Amino acid sequence: MTVGIIGHHRCNGHMMGEYHPESPARIDAIQDQLIRSGLEYVIKQFDATPIDKSLLLLAHDKHYVDYIYNNAPSEGLFRLDDDTAMNANTLTAARYSAGAIKDAVDLVMNETLSSAFCLTRPPGHHAERDKAMGFCIFNNIAIAAEYVKKQYGIKRVAILDIDVHHGNGTENIIKDKSGILFCSSYQYPFYPFKMQESNTPPIINTPLPPTTKGPEFRQAIKDKWLVHLHTFKPEFIFISAGFDAHIEDEMSQISLTEDDYRWVTEEIKTIADTYAKGRMVSALEGGYALSALGRCAVAHINGLIGN
Repeated sequence: MTVGIIGHHRCNGHMMGEYHPESPARIDAIQDQLIRSGLEYVIKQFDATPIDKSLLLLAHDKHYVDYIYNNAPSEGLFRLDDDTAMNANTLTAARYSAGAIKDAVDLVMNETLSSAFCLTRPPGHHAERDKAMGFCIFNNIAIAAEYVKKQYGIKRVAILDIDVHHGNGTENIIKDKSGILFCSSYQYPFYPFKMQESNTPPIINTPLPPTTKGPEFRQAIKDKWLVHLHTFKPEFIFISAGFDAHIEDEMSQISLTEDDYRWVTEEIKTIADTYAKGRMVSALEGGYALSALGRCAVAHINGLIGN
Protein backbone atom coordinates (compact mmCIF):
# COMPACT_ATOMS: atom_id res chain seq x y z
CA MET A 1 0.00 0.00 0.00
CA THR A 2 1.04 3.61 -0.44
CA VAL A 3 0.25 7.21 0.44
CA GLY A 4 -2.28 9.05 -1.70
CA ILE A 5 -3.28 12.63 -2.38
CA ILE A 6 -6.95 13.43 -2.82
CA GLY A 7 -8.05 16.75 -4.31
CA HIS A 8 -10.09 18.39 -7.05
CA HIS A 9 -9.62 21.36 -9.35
CA ARG A 10 -13.06 22.67 -8.35
CA CYS A 11 -11.59 23.64 -4.97
CA ASN A 12 -9.74 26.47 -6.72
CA GLY A 13 -12.99 28.11 -7.78
CA HIS A 14 -13.47 29.35 -4.21
CA MET A 15 -12.12 32.90 -3.84
CA MET A 16 -12.76 35.45 -1.11
CA GLY A 17 -11.12 38.49 -2.68
CA GLU A 18 -8.00 39.36 -4.62
CA TYR A 19 -5.80 39.86 -1.56
CA HIS A 20 -7.27 37.22 0.75
CA PRO A 21 -4.49 34.95 2.09
CA GLU A 22 -6.63 31.81 1.73
CA SER A 23 -6.36 31.68 -2.04
CA PRO A 24 -6.06 29.15 -4.90
CA ALA A 25 -2.34 29.95 -5.02
CA ARG A 26 -1.92 27.78 -1.91
CA ILE A 27 -2.83 24.58 -3.74
CA ASP A 28 -0.75 25.63 -6.74
CA ALA A 29 2.29 26.16 -4.50
CA ILE A 30 2.00 22.67 -3.04
CA GLN A 31 1.50 21.06 -6.44
CA ASP A 32 4.60 22.86 -7.75
CA GLN A 33 6.69 21.51 -4.87
CA LEU A 34 5.31 18.01 -5.36
CA ILE A 35 6.61 18.12 -8.93
CA ARG A 36 10.00 19.53 -7.89
CA SER A 37 10.39 16.90 -5.17
CA GLY A 38 9.49 14.02 -7.46
CA LEU A 39 6.70 12.93 -5.11
CA GLU A 40 4.08 13.53 -7.78
CA TYR A 41 5.40 10.51 -9.63
CA VAL A 42 5.57 8.04 -6.74
CA ILE A 43 2.27 8.61 -4.92
CA LYS A 44 -1.25 7.85 -6.05
CA GLN A 45 -3.51 10.79 -6.81
CA PHE A 46 -7.30 10.70 -6.74
CA ASP A 47 -10.07 13.12 -7.68
CA ALA A 48 -12.41 13.81 -4.79
CA THR A 49 -16.15 13.47 -5.02
CA PRO A 50 -18.50 16.08 -3.51
CA ILE A 51 -19.92 15.11 -0.14
CA ASP A 52 -23.63 14.39 0.20
CA LYS A 53 -25.50 17.07 2.09
CA SER A 54 -26.77 14.48 4.56
CA LEU A 55 -23.22 13.65 5.69
CA LEU A 56 -22.60 17.28 6.66
CA LEU A 57 -25.11 16.69 9.45
CA LEU A 58 -22.62 14.35 11.14
CA ALA A 59 -20.90 17.49 12.43
CA HIS A 60 -23.18 20.45 11.67
CA ASP A 61 -26.61 21.66 12.70
CA LYS A 62 -29.21 21.27 9.95
CA HIS A 63 -30.22 24.93 10.17
CA TYR A 64 -26.60 25.93 9.60
CA VAL A 65 -26.17 23.61 6.61
CA ASP A 66 -29.40 24.95 5.10
CA TYR A 67 -28.20 28.51 5.73
CA ILE A 68 -25.02 27.85 3.73
CA TYR A 69 -26.89 26.21 0.87
CA ASN A 70 -29.62 28.87 0.78
CA ASN A 71 -27.16 31.78 0.77
CA ALA A 72 -24.66 30.48 -1.77
CA PRO A 73 -24.48 33.41 -4.19
CA SER A 74 -24.75 33.20 -7.95
CA GLU A 75 -22.46 36.23 -8.23
CA GLY A 76 -20.44 38.46 -5.96
CA LEU A 77 -19.61 37.56 -2.35
CA PHE A 78 -21.83 36.56 0.55
CA ARG A 79 -19.99 37.30 3.78
CA LEU A 80 -20.20 34.75 6.60
CA ASP A 81 -17.92 36.65 9.00
CA ASP A 82 -15.17 39.26 8.78
CA ASP A 83 -12.69 36.71 7.41
CA THR A 84 -14.91 34.26 5.55
CA ALA A 85 -17.05 34.69 2.44
CA MET A 86 -18.66 32.64 -0.31
CA ASN A 87 -18.54 33.28 -4.03
CA ALA A 88 -20.47 31.44 -6.73
CA ASN A 89 -18.08 28.49 -6.56
CA THR A 90 -17.62 28.21 -2.80
CA LEU A 91 -20.36 25.73 -1.98
CA THR A 92 -19.08 23.36 -4.65
CA ALA A 93 -15.49 23.76 -3.42
CA ALA A 94 -16.54 23.18 0.18
CA ARG A 95 -18.42 20.02 -0.78
CA TYR A 96 -15.35 18.69 -2.61
CA SER A 97 -13.13 19.63 0.34
CA ALA A 98 -15.30 17.70 2.80
CA GLY A 99 -15.82 14.92 0.26
CA ALA A 100 -12.08 14.44 -0.17
CA ILE A 101 -11.63 13.41 3.45
CA LYS A 102 -14.61 11.07 3.30
CA ASP A 103 -13.10 9.54 0.15
CA ALA A 104 -9.71 9.28 1.86
CA VAL A 105 -11.31 7.37 4.73
CA ASP A 106 -12.84 4.92 2.29
CA LEU A 107 -9.55 4.45 0.42
CA VAL A 108 -7.65 3.81 3.64
CA MET A 109 -10.28 1.54 5.16
CA ASN A 110 -10.51 -0.60 2.01
CA GLU A 111 -6.69 -0.78 1.98
CA THR A 112 -6.21 0.93 -1.36
CA LEU A 113 -4.02 3.40 0.55
CA SER A 114 -2.11 3.19 3.80
CA SER A 115 -2.64 6.91 4.47
CA ALA A 116 -3.69 10.03 2.59
CA PHE A 117 -3.24 13.79 2.40
CA CYS A 118 -6.23 15.86 1.27
CA LEU A 119 -5.03 18.78 -0.84
CA THR A 120 -8.20 20.84 -0.80
CA ARG A 121 -9.70 24.14 0.26
CA PRO A 122 -11.53 25.77 1.95
CA PRO A 123 -10.02 24.47 5.21
CA GLY A 124 -12.24 23.37 8.06
CA HIS A 125 -10.92 23.35 11.62
CA HIS A 126 -12.42 26.70 12.70
CA ALA A 127 -15.95 25.84 11.51
CA GLU A 128 -18.16 25.15 14.53
CA ARG A 129 -21.34 23.14 14.64
CA ASP A 130 -23.47 26.12 13.65
CA LYS A 131 -21.02 28.79 12.54
CA ALA A 132 -18.46 29.52 9.81
CA MET A 133 -15.35 31.39 10.84
CA GLY A 134 -11.64 31.77 10.20
CA PHE A 135 -11.75 30.93 6.46
CA CYS A 136 -13.66 27.69 7.24
CA ILE A 137 -17.18 26.67 6.23
CA PHE A 138 -17.59 22.93 6.88
CA ASN A 139 -15.45 21.13 9.44
CA ASN A 140 -14.03 18.52 7.10
CA ILE A 141 -12.18 16.44 9.68
CA ALA A 142 -14.95 16.47 12.29
CA ILE A 143 -17.34 15.16 9.63
CA ALA A 144 -14.89 12.43 8.61
CA ALA A 145 -14.24 11.41 12.22
CA GLU A 146 -17.92 10.70 12.75
CA TYR A 147 -18.13 9.04 9.34
CA VAL A 148 -15.35 6.53 10.07
CA LYS A 149 -17.01 5.64 13.36
CA LYS A 150 -20.47 5.14 11.90
CA GLN A 151 -19.53 3.60 8.55
CA TYR A 152 -16.72 1.31 9.70
CA GLY A 153 -17.35 0.78 13.40
CA ILE A 154 -14.09 2.43 14.49
CA LYS A 155 -14.28 2.97 18.26
CA ARG A 156 -11.32 5.26 18.97
CA VAL A 157 -10.41 8.20 16.72
CA ALA A 158 -7.62 10.72 17.35
CA ILE A 159 -7.69 14.18 15.77
CA LEU A 160 -4.32 15.94 15.95
CA ASP A 161 -4.26 19.62 15.00
CA ILE A 162 -0.82 21.11 14.25
CA ASP A 163 -2.07 24.41 12.80
CA VAL A 164 -0.75 27.54 14.50
CA HIS A 165 -4.35 28.47 15.38
CA HIS A 166 -6.44 26.51 17.84
CA GLY A 167 -8.91 24.12 16.23
CA ASN A 168 -11.85 25.67 18.04
CA GLY A 169 -14.41 24.39 15.57
CA THR A 170 -13.26 20.80 15.90
CA GLU A 171 -13.30 21.05 19.69
CA ASN A 172 -16.77 22.63 19.60
CA ILE A 173 -18.13 19.73 17.54
CA ILE A 174 -16.44 16.73 19.18
CA LYS A 175 -16.29 17.77 22.84
CA ASP A 176 -19.45 15.87 23.78
CA LYS A 177 -18.93 12.92 21.42
CA SER A 178 -17.55 9.60 22.60
CA GLY A 179 -14.55 7.82 21.18
CA ILE A 180 -12.57 10.88 20.02
CA LEU A 181 -9.33 12.27 21.43
CA PHE A 182 -8.56 15.81 20.23
CA CYS A 183 -5.10 17.36 20.57
CA SER A 184 -4.38 20.90 19.37
CA SER A 185 -1.13 22.86 19.56
CA TYR A 186 -1.29 26.58 18.81
CA GLN A 187 0.24 29.97 19.43
CA TYR A 188 -1.21 31.71 22.48
CA PRO A 189 -2.55 34.33 22.76
CA PHE A 190 -3.77 34.25 19.19
CA TYR A 191 -6.91 33.89 17.07
CA PRO A 192 -9.58 32.74 17.91
CA PHE A 193 -8.73 33.94 21.46
CA LYS A 194 -11.19 31.68 23.30
CA MET A 195 -9.29 28.46 23.84
CA GLN A 196 -8.47 27.05 27.24
CA GLU A 197 -5.47 24.93 28.12
CA SER A 198 -6.42 21.35 28.89
CA ASN A 199 -4.35 18.30 29.73
CA THR A 200 -7.33 16.08 30.43
CA PRO A 201 -8.72 13.81 27.69
CA PRO A 202 -10.66 13.97 25.48
CA ILE A 203 -9.39 17.55 24.92
CA ILE A 204 -5.63 18.17 25.00
CA ASN A 205 -5.02 21.86 24.27
CA THR A 206 -1.35 22.79 24.13
CA PRO A 207 -0.72 26.56 23.97
CA LEU A 208 2.70 27.68 22.77
CA PRO A 209 4.28 31.10 23.38
CA PRO A 210 5.09 33.25 20.33
CA THR A 211 8.82 32.63 20.94
CA THR A 212 8.44 28.89 20.33
CA LYS A 213 10.99 27.23 18.05
CA GLY A 214 11.40 23.65 16.92
CA PRO A 215 12.94 22.14 20.07
CA GLU A 216 10.25 23.61 22.32
CA PHE A 217 7.50 22.48 19.94
CA ARG A 218 8.85 18.94 19.84
CA GLN A 219 9.14 18.77 23.62
CA ALA A 220 5.55 19.96 24.02
CA ILE A 221 4.32 17.23 21.68
CA LYS A 222 6.30 14.60 23.58
CA ASP A 223 5.13 15.83 26.99
CA LYS A 224 1.51 16.71 26.22
CA TRP A 225 0.37 14.43 23.38
CA LEU A 226 2.28 11.19 23.12
CA VAL A 227 1.50 9.85 26.59
CA HIS A 228 -2.24 10.34 25.99
CA LEU A 229 -2.06 8.81 22.53
CA HIS A 230 -0.37 5.69 23.88
CA THR A 231 -3.06 5.42 26.56
CA PHE A 232 -5.91 6.06 24.11
CA LYS A 233 -4.63 3.63 21.44
CA PRO A 234 -6.42 5.21 18.46
CA GLU A 235 -7.73 2.96 15.70
CA PHE A 236 -7.70 5.81 13.16
CA ILE A 237 -5.85 9.14 13.15
CA PHE A 238 -6.76 12.42 11.47
CA ILE A 239 -4.30 15.31 11.19
CA SER A 240 -5.35 18.94 10.73
CA ALA A 241 -2.23 19.84 8.78
CA GLY A 242 -1.72 23.57 9.10
CA PHE A 243 1.72 24.90 8.18
CA ASP A 244 1.32 28.51 9.31
CA ALA A 245 3.71 28.12 12.26
CA HIS A 246 6.62 28.07 9.80
CA ILE A 247 9.30 30.69 10.41
CA GLU A 248 8.65 32.28 7.00
CA ASP A 249 4.89 32.62 7.56
CA GLU A 250 3.91 36.10 8.69
CA MET A 251 0.58 34.80 9.99
CA SER A 252 2.26 33.89 13.29
CA GLN A 253 5.37 34.40 15.41
CA ILE A 254 6.21 30.72 16.03
CA SER A 255 9.34 29.60 14.19
CA LEU A 256 9.05 26.01 12.97
CA THR A 257 10.80 24.54 9.93
CA GLU A 258 10.06 21.79 7.42
CA ASP A 259 12.07 19.38 9.59
CA ASP A 260 9.72 20.03 12.52
CA TYR A 261 6.67 19.18 10.42
CA ARG A 262 8.31 16.01 9.16
CA TRP A 263 9.27 15.08 12.73
CA VAL A 264 5.78 15.49 14.15
CA THR A 265 4.29 13.58 11.22
CA GLU A 266 6.71 10.71 11.80
CA GLU A 267 5.85 10.68 15.51
CA ILE A 268 2.17 10.45 14.62
CA LYS A 269 2.93 7.71 12.08
CA THR A 270 4.62 5.69 14.83
CA ILE A 271 1.42 5.90 16.87
CA ALA A 272 -0.66 4.95 13.83
CA ASP A 273 1.58 2.00 13.00
CA THR A 274 1.42 0.80 16.60
CA TYR A 275 -2.31 1.02 17.23
CA ALA A 276 -4.19 1.91 14.01
CA LYS A 277 -2.69 -0.39 11.36
CA GLY A 278 -1.03 2.75 9.96
CA ARG A 279 -4.38 4.35 9.12
CA MET A 280 -4.02 8.14 8.86
CA VAL A 281 -5.76 10.88 6.89
CA SER A 282 -4.51 14.46 6.96
CA ALA A 283 -6.12 17.57 5.52
CA LEU A 284 -4.68 20.94 4.59
CA GLU A 285 -5.60 23.71 7.01
CA GLY A 286 -3.46 26.86 7.22
CA GLY A 287 -0.17 27.95 5.67
CA TYR A 288 0.16 31.22 3.74
CA ALA A 289 3.86 31.75 2.90
CA LEU A 290 3.61 29.98 -0.43
CA SER A 291 7.13 28.65 -0.86
CA ALA A 292 7.29 27.47 2.76
CA LEU A 293 3.80 25.98 2.45
CA GLY A 294 4.86 23.82 -0.49
CA ARG A 295 8.03 22.66 1.24
CA CYS A 296 6.19 21.86 4.47
CA ALA A 297 3.54 19.85 2.63
CA VAL A 298 6.28 17.81 0.94
CA ALA A 299 7.94 17.23 4.32
CA HIS A 300 4.59 16.18 5.78
CA ILE A 301 3.89 13.74 2.95
CA ASN A 302 7.38 12.28 3.30
CA GLY A 303 6.58 11.81 6.97
CA LEU A 304 3.40 9.94 6.05
CA ILE A 305 5.45 7.74 3.71
CA GLY A 306 8.11 7.25 6.35
CA ASN A 307 11.10 7.46 4.00
